[in-house]
This record gives sequence, structure tokens and C-alpha cells, in this order.
Amino acid sequence: MRSFKITKDGYPSIPALMLATHRAIIELGGTANVGEIQSQVVDTEGVSEDEQLIGINNGSRSKLNYYLVWARTYLRRSGAIENSARGVWSIDEQNTKISNIDDCHAIYKQVNAEKRERDKISRLAKKEASDSSASSRDGEQGDDQELVENDTKWEEQLLTVRFDMDPSAFERLCQRLLREAGFTKVSVRGKIGDGGIDGIGVLRVNLVSFQVYFQCKRWRGSVGCKEIRDFKGALQGRADKGIFISTSSFTKLAVDEATRDGAIAIDLINGEMLCNLLKDHSLGISTRLVEKVDIDKKWFTEI
Repeated sequence: MRSFKITKDGYPSIPALMLATHRAIIELGGTANVGEIQSQVVDTEGVSEDEQLIGINNGSRSKLNYYLVWARTYLRRSGAIENSARGVWSIDEQNTKISNIDDCHAIYKQVNAEKRERDKISRLAKKEASDSSASSRDGEQGDDQELVENDTKWEEQLLTVRFDMDPSAFERLCQRLLREAGFTKVSVRGKIGDGGIDGIGVLRVNLVSFQVYFQCKRWRGSVGCKEIRDFKGALQGRADKGIFISTSSFTKLAVDEATRDGAIAIDLINGEMLCNLLKDHSLGISTRLVEKVDIDKKWFTEI
């Protein structure tokens, strides 16, 4: 029986999710990407689709996806796991000392203590301003909330910006992205779309071209298998392939339905993947290199 619950009003146990994440990576051979980790956790821990559909604070992420991010963050900060630039997570055999839930609780407390120490000065400076809006939650969960607030990544900010877009503007953004990715004859249907089809494009691979229908939705929580099944039904006899683009995540059943035998395959692009695609194609996102200068004091003393 698993030791964490995903409910609408409650908060799952971060240490329990850390243990589930660590075990999932081991079961996947010691390395895995985010999607593989989440699927493995869903399978081994028996997380239902209803639980996967629960959103976090009315945001675009599911609560399971959101807290698994923090489970990986705690494990990474402790040195138990590490991730590459390509988003592949791996077990650090030299640093990992996780064998049970008690080990995860110890890491959880240690990382929070280190975070509190690093942020001590800034927290004291902001205390008066934050007292009036401080959360009524206390203890370890309060540490979680503080970590979330202080460590918001650019992906989270971008997801918020995209969710505030007009639906037609979001469709045009997806149209532009597909064009940048090599599609031609990309058009959006807008309000006259049927069966969940928002647009169509053509992708040529060498001498072969494919007609691809796409659906792009700004979604809160996770996309379930029903939406994928409905989209597949609309594609039958009309398209060679489908793409479902969402600002959120997809449940395990939705992922399985997208590649089910005997039907048109659908490629799923979740919110995180969409962020990276926009970044790769420099669509509304710019990156800059920051110069870091280190002084070798020993060099100056020995010259």
C-alpha cells in the first residue's frame, strides 16, 4: 500500500513521493526521463486516473505532476539523483543512500534546513510584508510551499503567460510552432473546427508527406483518455497522424490511448515539452549567457 494520497484539498507526502520516484528510476534501469518516471510511479503505486486529473491551485499542472517535480528536486539536492541537459534523470550510485521512507524523511529535513539557512537574511527582510498573507499551514508542508515560491522556474512563468492567452492566439502560436518545426500548409480552423480538430498541416519526410491534424488546448489539470479517444474518433478516415498540444500534462491512460494499436497514432506534447520547443525555436523566448569571473587568489600570492 502506498504512503501518499492525491486528493483535491490535501497535500501528498513529499518523502513518500521521493521514495516512489527513486524506486521508479531503479526499476527503469537506473535512468529515465520525466514521462517514464511518472508512468512508472502511476503503475507501481496504483495511482488512478481520477487522481491524475486533480489540478494544483487551478493551474495547468496536475497535482501528481507538480509534486513529483519537488520529489525529484529534493532527491537532486541531496545528490541521490542527477539530471542531464537533455532531461534524463539517473541514480547517483556513489551518493545515494536511500533504502526506505526514513531515509527520504531525513533528506527532506536536511534539504529544508539548508534552504532555510541560505534564505535566512532575505526571509527576515520580507517577514513584515509576508506576515499578513502567510499560509496557515505549518511544519514541513510550510517548507514545501516556501521552496515552491522561491524556486519558480521559467517554465512555470511561461505556462502562466500562455494560459492567459486568448484561445485563438494560442492556436496561432501552435500554428507558428508547427511551421517552425517543418510543417507546411498549416492552417487553423478556429470556431468552425469539428471533433476537437483545431488545425491541419502537412509534414514531408524525404519523398513521403503526411497529413497531420492537431488539437491545441489550454488545459487545467491533466488531459484524460476521454479527450484523446474523442480526438482519435475525429481523425478516422481523414488524417495520417494527429498531434495533441496542451499546456498541461497527460494521464497514464491518455498516453496509452494515444499509441493504442488499431487506431491512428497521436503524438502528445505536454506543457513542459511545449516550453522547450518554444525555447528551441526562440518563439517569445530569448536566452543569454552570463559571464562568471573567478579570482585565483593562490595564483596572485605565488607569482
